[in-house]
Amino acid sequence: MAAQRWGEPRLTQDVDVALLTGFGREESYVDTLLAHYQGRRPDTKSFALQYRVLLLRSPSGIGIDIALAALPFEEVCIQRATYFEFLPDVNLLTCSAEDLIVMKAFADRDIDWHDIKGVIIRQAGRLDWAYIHKQLIPLCELKENHLIVPHLDQLKSEI
Repeated sequence: MAAQRWGEPRLTQDVDVALLTGFGREESYVDTLLAHYQGRRPDTKSFALQYRVLLLRSPSGIGIDIALAALPFEEVCIQRATYFEFLPDVNLLTCSAEDLIVMKAFADRDIDWHDIKGVIIRQAGRLDWAYIHKQLIPLCELKENHLIVPHLDQLKSEI
C-alpha cells in the first residue's frame, strides 16, 4: 500500500507489514499470530524466530509477511508513518516515501528498484535525500553490500 501511496500502483499477491517486537519478545507475538492465522511453512515459528519474518496465510488464502521489527531504523520508520485514506473510510498507516525507498533499496530486488523509480518520479523534488542516505548507509554496511547506495544515486541522477 505504501508503494501505491508514494509511487506507481501495482498489484501484489501478498500483504507486507512490520510489527515492532523489539529483540527478545518475538516469540509471544509469533505465538499470538499463529493462534489466529495459518503458517505458510511447516516450520513457520522457528523460521520466523531465526529470520525475523513470520509467513502467514489469511483465511481467504492471501499471504501475509510480517517483519519482526527491532532495528533502530525500523522503530524510526514506524514512528514516522502516517495515515492515508485509500478509499472512503479506509485509512491505513504507511511508511514515508523516504522510508519506503530505504526498505526497497535494502531489499535490492528488481521489483524493488522498479518501485523506487516510481516513487522518485512521483515524489520529484519532495524527497529528503539526506535522510535516505543517513538511514540506508548503515543498513548496507550491516548487509555488507556497498553497491546499493551507488545504484540508488545512479537511478536518482538518471531520473
